[in-house]
Amino acid sequence: MKFCSACGHPVTQRIPEGDSRLRFVCESCQTIHYQNPNIVAGVLPTWGSQVLLCRRAIEPRRGFWTLPAGFMENAETLDQAARRETVEEACAQVGDMALYQLFDLPHINQVHVFFRAELADRDFAVGVESLEVRLFEEHEIPWGELAFRTVTRTLECYYRDRVRQHYPIGHEYLPPMNVAPTP
Repeated sequence: MKFCSACGHPVTQRIPEGDSRLRFVCESCQTIHYQNPNIVAGVLPTWGSQVLLCRRAIEPRRGFWTLPAGFMENAETLDQAARRETVEEACAQVGDMALYQLFDLPHINQVHVFFRAELADRDFAVGVESLEVRLFEEHEIPWGELAFRTVTRTLECYYRDRVRQHYPIGHEYLPPMNVAPTP
């Protein structure tokens, strides 16, 4: 950040009085610009034993497969964001949703949240952000062509939990790819 969004003057980085973190502060109007993580909301949509995946038509990871998901918008609930992304990417409607997987990705300032949900029907199609949309059985999942680690982990957890028919809410920290996890 270089300029204040309130008055247009240059900002500096410093720890404001009463705070403990480095922030962008406008020395002209004294506005403190807080920067917070982005939330990605998505759905693991199923139809019986199949999972609906979308092949991305946009960067990052164009051409790779993903679960319908995207950045949450202001004035939107997690549920609304996940449903909107499912419509945008797969033209699909889902029934009741259950919170399923949470991922902390502090190295990219994001939190990813996935719900489990059954498709309302088999009426789905390629959305504006997808090249292809289709249902996959577990043995058909293109594991080497999945776009994001959070998608891979969500699917791994789903197939593990499906055997037991017990779907606990998972919460994981995913470090950067080249960093070993802390014990």
